Amino acid sequence: METPFTIDDFFKVFGDYNSSVFPVQFTFILFGIIAVILLHKKKQISSYFITGLLGALWLWMGIVYHIYFFSSINKAAYAFGGLFIIQGLLFIIYAFQKKLNFSIENTSSGIIGYIFILFGLIIYPLIGYSLGGSIEKTISLGLPCPTTIFTFGLFMLTTNKFPKHLLIIPTIWAIIGTSAAINFEVYQDYFMLIAAVTANIYLIQRKSRHH
Repeated sequence: METPFTIDDFFKVFGDYNSSVFPVQFTFILFGIIAVILLHKKKQISSYFITGLLGALWLWMGIVYHIYFFSSINKAAYAFGGLFIIQGLLFIIYAFQKKLNFSIENTSSGIIGYIFILFGLIIYPLIGYSLGGSIEKTISLGLPCPTTIFTFGLFMLTTNKFPKHLLIIPTIWAIIGTSAAINFEVYQDYFMLIAAVTANIYLIQRKSRHH
């Protein structure tokens, strides 16, 4: 897929974003680590926090990253931002309705989901930093691609009936966002497509489980 901007434009947006919002990105990483710790607690307050965090992340990406920053090089960012805002609002609604419950299970799907979470939270930005050598241009939680991987991982750790429509927008972004891996050699974005395919296959065919 040909993009309407250059690789320099692409990474400049991340540089502008990181320098402008600092230290918010580190706050998101801290909250992500707290979410991982809470996964082990198996309490309703843990699921409430995790769902609320997902809502905050997707609203942030829609409003701040897409509409405010990414739109400067790609007008399609307004549409992307709208989709991300919708996803964020759905998470907020489900947080208040307590419809999503998360728990770590000692199963193959649970292990895979946990790997996706750790990849989006820690491994993705570390790969970006090691390849680019710049914190300013490092892509981390709170930006679309690592957050989408993180989200799919959490989806796979849901323990009750999963609202499958929550898969739609992250999957659309996984397809669109993978173009960065192809055009700009952001190799860790290939993992986003793997996470999307895996989560869709697992969650669409999974029977409801109640704990």
